[in-house]
Amino acid sequence: MTDELLQEQDATRRLDAGLWKRILAHARPYRAPLAAMAVSGLVVAGIDALLPRMTGLVIDSAAAGGGEVLRYSLYYLGLVAGMAFMVWFFIVAAGRAATGFAYDLRRSAFARLQELSFSFYDKRPVGWLMARLTSDADRVSGILPWFLLDLVWGVSLIAGISIMMLRLHVTLALLVMAILPPLAVVSVFFQRRLLRSQRAVRRTNSLLTASFNEAIMGVRTTKTLVREEANLGEFREISSQMYGHSMRNALLSAVYLPIVISMGSVGVGLALWRGGLILGGDLTIGTLVAFMQYAAFFYIPVQEMAERFTQLQAAQASAERLQGLLDTEPEIRDEPGAHDDPTEEIAAIEFREVSFSYKEGEHVLDKFDFGVGPGETIALVGATGSGKTTIVSLLCRFYEPTSGEILINGVDYRRRTLRWLQSRLGIVLQTPHLFSGTIRENIRYGRLDATDAEVEEAARLVNAESFIRGLDGGYAAEVGEGGNRLSTGQKQLIALARAVLADPEIFVMDEATSSVDTETEGLIQHAIERVLTGRISFVIAHRLSTIRSADRILVIDKGRLVEEGDHEGLLRRRGRYWRLYTNQFAKETQEEVLLGSARRT
Repeated sequence: MTDELLQEQDATRRLDAGLWKRILAHARPYRAPLAAMAVSGLVVAGIDALLPRMTGLVIDSAAAGGGEVLRYSLYYLGLVAGMAFMVWFFIVAAGRAATGFAYDLRRSAFARLQELSFSFYDKRPVGWLMARLTSDADRVSGILPWFLLDLVWGVSLIAGISIMMLRLHVTLALLVMAILPPLAVVSVFFQRRLLRSQRAVRRTNSLLTASFNEAIMGVRTTKTLVREEANLGEFREISSQMYGHSMRNALLSAVYLPIVISMGSVGVGLALWRGGLILGGDLTIGTLVAFMQYAAFFYIPVQEMAERFTQLQAAQASAERLQGLLDTEPEIRDEPGAHDDPTEEIAAIEFREVSFSYKEGEHVLDKFDFGVGPGETIALVGATGSGKTTIVSLLCRFYEPTSGEILINGVDYRRRTLRWLQSRLGIVLQTPHLFSGTIRENIRYGRLDATDAEVEEAARLVNAESFIRGLDGGYAAEVGEGGNRLSTGQKQLIALARAVLADPEIFVMDEATSSVDTETEGLIQHAIERVLTGRISFVIAHRLSTIRSADRILVIDKGRLVEEGDHEGLLRRRGRYWRLYTNQFAKETQEEVLLGSARRT
């Protein structure tokens, strides 16, 4: 896990109105159902405030002879029916608002993830990001509509009950309301502790989700290295942290709500005691019953709001994290004034004094210079970590130079739009990724409007059709998650067909044959030679025998260009490339001899 994940900073210590205002901005499309909820909350609060008074009038009427009992009873039934309708109405409205709100939050978060640069993903595991789009989004979208409803209903009901109690008996009303100040003190005390513990819960939940993801993705490695017990121990440690933080949060909530209820009960007890002393004077039995209902009911909205407040505190940790993702700006974006010309073709690329560091002070490239002309194939060779992949990543603008310039047709590529450049790229990586679906769908991913005939032509061009036709279902065969139903070589051919279908102007091959057998390598190499013709191409190769036909070979060492030329010319120099080539050739020859000897044996 990165330090950033382990040391997420708590930006605030109390409810952040500014944060929730920004979160609420995502709910603007659902103003109609939210407004309907607010109106229904007001109506329900009004009915709740009237019902005890109706009960008192029915009792007083019955005590006086029953003349008005029927009328007051009908009023009471009408209010109950109205409340039932309004409750159904706000449940429907809340469901629409919460569902739509969750949908928009996830869509916005996913859209932002599509925009963010590679450097963002370098620092954050998949599980950490999944927690944002799943549990955090669920928590925020689930609390907001109901909190807004309870806020309107609770405030209105407290105001209504206070008015009714003051009208019935001022002294008793003041006794009940005297509990509010200590209740506010208790709420402030628990607010900070609940928020802090919930932040810890959400932070640990991200680590737990990330641990799940890594364990599942690396299960084969775990089993081959017999790491099950060690992995379980690491997971148990994170899980124990989650248990501890969750228990602390649950304990605080369990203490907070009973305190609210107990304080409310004290208020009711005081009113009952005082009311019993003055019953028979200016206080009728019906009025006392109504007042006791008001006194008992007075703390129900307080309890509801306290519970929602606790949930809102819990959700604020999720809201902070979700809004933090939405606020993250891509490190690489179109600069003001960036432009493109859809008709312009890429004819020349130049690296001019390019330096790059993933971390400050650690140069991966150091004042790198070279140029590429139309249709040239450039091979990059060098030891692991020399900077080969960084060069093509900078070219593709997945990262940008720390200093220096990369010019396309003589113009700094930062003055072009990202879409202009990256829509002209075709990239095949050492470990290709296929999406769940059919072979046809995965090839068509390179150009979504391609016809079936164009998809099949791309497969034929890269020598993939023979194995595709041999599969059960052919082009309609499912590749499985990540392409796990295909061999590495088959996935590589599909990825190559996908790149070819896009008809790119710049083709990048990053060790595309290093993980396949010799026979599949031959198929891929033959396909590459046909595909690269007439395009600007960059090939990173593990096996130097596959790049002999490159127009130029660049030998990279510790981020610097140390040799440059074609295969024959570099061999004649007997320099760094000659040593790399002869050492690899000798090793491959030795392996072939040993393999032949083993077969004869």
